Amino acid sequence: VQLQASGGGLVQAGDSLRLSCVQSGHTFRAWAMGWFRQAPGKEREFVAAISYSGDKTDYAESVKGRFTISRDNAKNTAYLQMDSLKPEDTAVYYCATEPVSGYGRNSYVPPPTAYDYWGQGTQVTVSS
Repeated sequence: VQLQASGGGLVQAGDSLRLSCVQSGHTFRAWAMGWFRQAPGKEREFVAAISYSGDKTDYAESVKGRFTISRDNAKNTAYLQMDSLKPEDTAVYYCATEPVSGYGRNSYVPPPTAYDYWGQGTQVTVSS
């Protein structure tokens, strides 16, 4: 499984960015996707996740109302729209994926600790 995140950059506080994560090389029937971030000197933290069908999402409290996760299964791509960025959002952002199965799998959002497949990160820097 390969995950390629892109879209990071240097922006000012209050600006927006959209991250993309393209997934390839798997035969999963259904998979959830998540975004995580790691700031310098801090542990990696959960940001957002989305179910396979896109009908269920989950967000960290720190980004609720500012970030929006979405996906396009036809393109094997997940997105993270980040609005009203703050300096504390500065971090390397990683996307991750986890296959899901069983009844209700299309609407299932796994817990943050469940993700087994990770991509390389993309740097987001927000200046004040």
